[in-house]
Amino acid sequence: MVVRTAVVGAGTIARTHLAGVSENPRTGLVAVCDLDRERAEAMGSEFDTDAETDLSVVLADVDAIHVCTPVQTHFEIASRAIKAGVAVLIEKPATLDSGEIEELQRQAESAGVPATVVHNHLFDPALRRLRERIDDGELGRIRGVDVIYGGLTPPDTENRGSWVFELPGGEFEEGLPHPIYAALGLGGYPEDESSIDARTALSREYDGGFSYDRARIQYVSEAGALCSVTMLSGGLPLRLHVVSGTERAVVVDELNQSVSTVEEDYTRSTLARSKRGLDVSMAQLSSSVSNARLVAAERAGGWEAAARATSHFALFDRFARAVAGDGEVPIPLEQSKWTIRALEAIRESAAPDGRIVTNSPGADEVTGERTEPS
Repeated sequence: MVVRTAVVGAGTIARTHLAGVSENPRTGLVAVCDLDRERAEAMGSEFDTDAETDLSVVLADVDAIHVCTPVQTHFEIASRAIKAGVAVLIEKPATLDSGEIEELQRQAESAGVPATVVHNHLFDPALRRLRERIDDGELGRIRGVDVIYGGLTPPDTENRGSWVFELPGGEFEEGLPHPIYAALGLGGYPEDESSIDARTALSREYDGGFSYDRARIQYVSEAGALCSVTMLSGGLPLRLHVVSGTERAVVVDELNQSVSTVEEDYTRSTLARSKRGLDVSMAQLSSSVSNARLVAAERAGGWEAAARATSHFALFDRFARAVAGDGEVPIPLEQSKWTIRALEAIRESAAPDGRIVTNSPGADEVTGERTEPS
């Protein structure tokens, strides 16, 4: 089955989705849809597909859509698609609040329609390898997960469109789902909502009244792992994932896709500490060789190689398979629900009486002001 697919929203991030749908032999690109006809036609011409401004027309002619519009529009678009029997893949964050994502869960389950969210970094090659090792029991029982994201975009910097300024944390908040869903994907979901603890800080005053530019959450997972996520705007980029098990620990540097394993006590002597440096260097070299092979295979051509090397494409491929009846969706909406609940805890910590604006000017149904997620 070739999954007939449309991309809704014609901003910059739509290019990644359009490229993935176009290249995947399991999907057929039907159209790009945006309220701005000029924008839709420009993107349609670039990817040799139809341009449409009416979502109803699109939903009548496809098996699936990719929702690439501002978050304020996600719920309405996804809900309309599900009610029409059309599978949905939604850019992160999936919805403004947990009530909306819970309603989408109910609708999708009731209708039997596949629905998923773009939590793409869980499909980075290094994180996929780490997840496989966790599932295989190689690390033993997971005791702790620590995710550190530094260098995120400050609240008042517009990268993804002016719609982000309607969020309490502005541009900074738009990027927070990435480290949060990483912890959820590696460490599991919280025991309950009360186990999520959030702390925020504001380094300076911003025009626009943003209430935080640094945040941290921690929670205890259903399996008893202590999970912590630190998120900082400004400064130099840092993307680290540390998973500590009863048998060994693993450190993943997301930026260079390296994987380092700790499987002995390096503190017992000076020689042992020196060996740690050597082991890290060898791990970096091994990771570099593995990554180079992925890049070489991708450049040689072929969708399967591209899907192994590119996180978005890997996720798109899993979604297409699920729509065709071959397996589960890549990211369950339950993971997105917990991601948004963590965001809500952060908002509450930053401003207990803070605002959530649900409609930004001009974003009544389908707009395309998005760029690549950080």
